[in-house]
Amino acid sequence: MDTKLTLKLDKNVIDKAKAYAASHKRSLSGIVEAYLITLIERNKTQPEDDIEISPFVKSLRTGVKVPSNIDCKQVYGDYLAEKYK
Repeated sequence: MDTKLTLKLDKNVIDKAKAYAASHKRSLSGIVEAYLITLIERNKTQPEDDIEISPFVKSLRTGVKVPSNIDCKQVYGDYLAEKYK
């Protein structure tokens, strides 16, 4: 059963969203509905505080432990000073 929903959005966003929907031969209502369904389904399978990390990002791990009190600017400055001696 379809029900009407009124949303208040920035005119710029609406215009761009309508253009996007038209270029993909879809209705704006259909796009919004599909987006809301993905939000609902994701919350069913994934706890709110749990963030899914993509396989690509996981592959970037190096195993190097960086101290929490490190001064990154100082370390980088030292690296550049050594590089351009």
